[in-house]
Amino acid sequence: MEEHLLNERQLFSLKRKTLEKRIDAHFRTTGDIKETLEILLVLQVREDLTEDDFAFMLNDLVRHIFMTAKSSRLLRKFYVFFEDYFDTKEARSLSLKLFSIKEFVTDKLKKLKSLFSETPLEGLVGS
Repeated sequence: MEEHLLNERQLFSLKRKTLEKRIDAHFRTTGDIKETLEILLVLQVREDLTEDDFAFMLNDLVRHIFMTAKSSRLLRKFYVFFEDYFDTKEARSLSLKLFSIKEFVTDKLKKLKSLFSETPLEGLVGS
């Protein structure tokens, strides 16, 4: 059975400062990106479910992981959840790093198409 850093009870009961220390220390010793990002994602859910403040938890660590780690399926999967951790310039840079240019262009084309399809085509009804 796989041993995790924190169990469910700890994730939803420990205070922010304690969690930050444990998660940071665990990442520094193991370098386990997947478990670190999964725990931080669970803490985002905790923030949404409770009144506790867990916004932008370990911001520097998340930024370090995404900016220095090699592009992978794992980072692409988690990027959507941590996109707010980066300013516009960094987000653009990470998008180019994580996603192929083909996906980037496809996304831009979808956004452009949505701009045109949202406008009503009233002039074409009578023709």
